[in-house]
Amino acid sequence: MTTPRPTTALSADEARRIVLRAQGFLGSPDRRAGVRGVLRHLGAVQLDTISVLARSHELIPYARLGAVGRKTVEKAYWTDTHAFEYWSHAACILPIEEWPHFAFRRRAYRSRPHWNHQLPEGTYDQVVKQLRVEGPLTATELGGAKKTSEWWDWSGTKVAVERALMYGEVVCVERRGWKRVYDLAERAVPADLLHDELDDTECVRRLVRLAGQSLGVGTRADIADYHRLKGEQVDAVIADSGLVPVTVEGWGKPAWADPAALETVPRGRHRTTLLSPFDSLIWERARTERIFGFTHRLEAYVPKPKRIHGYFAMPVLAGGRLVGRVDPAREGGTLVARQVTLDGPKAVPAVAQALVEAASWVDCTDVRVERVDAPELREALVKALADL
Repeated sequence: MTTPRPTTALSADEARRIVLRAQGFLGSPDRRAGVRGVLRHLGAVQLDTISVLARSHELIPYARLGAVGRKTVEKAYWTDTHAFEYWSHAACILPIEEWPHFAFRRRAYRSRPHWNHQLPEGTYDQVVKQLRVEGPLTATELGGAKKTSEWWDWSGTKVAVERALMYGEVVCVERRGWKRVYDLAERAVPADLLHDELDDTECVRRLVRLAGQSLGVGTRADIADYHRLKGEQVDAVIADSGLVPVTVEGWGKPAWADPAALETVPRGRHRTTLLSPFDSLIWERARTERIFGFTHRLEAYVPKPKRIHGYFAMPVLAGGRLVGRVDPAREGGTLVARQVTLDGPKAVPAVAQALVEAASWVDCTDVRVERVDAPELREALVKALADL
């Protein structure tokens, strides 16, 4: 691929501010659009099983809008066929209007000869038939999700319905107690969107453009990672995606930007907030280090003795910088900061504010600090919390 000569050179600080605005952390939030606006703006909201303060898909709009009600979040995602769940960056909630643009991925799944799970003959058709008559249903209601208590030991029914979801014949229409609720796509997806007519190139071009808009500015790897595309897929369409080539100080690699993001200087109020480790602002570790000089790694799956920052360490965003981490927990009405990492004394007020706001959101009335990596800052943090 021949990359056009960049016409715009961005400083590292300009790029960082463009990224923050594109991700909804700089400027006044669009409260009228609410949670649905956040979903459309980001293009994908990642789901995850871990729930500490809240589940990640709840933390994403909270970080941008503030204390939006958790029931409001769920209603916004799942009511009126507004969204669907599918494989994007990971398992994600996606705006329903993007259904046609994942046709390339549905086709790819259908072309696979087998999965790791073997499917008893007739099970797939039986599941689809049962959903047609009785749906929407959970896997348990379809006949059982597991053969044993082991999480990976799926029943034939669960394998079949998950395969139907990946093929696009079935859709997850909501989460009920974290269980997927399945229904036929022909009932759940609006008729004008229910097709696989777009070819692979058109699908990928759309997702590359959306990734560029949601990132503001990114490298080839950044753009590919957003919806888990292959680098060569990005290469094939990026020249026709509407994104424009730019250079960014210190990045050392070609970059592409949303042209609309370059039209005005990013200004406005910075959010101060705890971030989910699965927030799209910090999805890609190398990108986070490049933009913020901050090393982010989820340690939930790291053996406890090897953890550095804690089980679910949440980065703290303030003033457009990542200024620390908090590994939270809840004990009754108390938000417990099990471990706090601070980027110096100046981070204390911001971390205190983020903790108090998060506590209020999850109906905690107190905040308790257990460990601060810089012990000399513990007293200052406790005092700042008491003063809020």
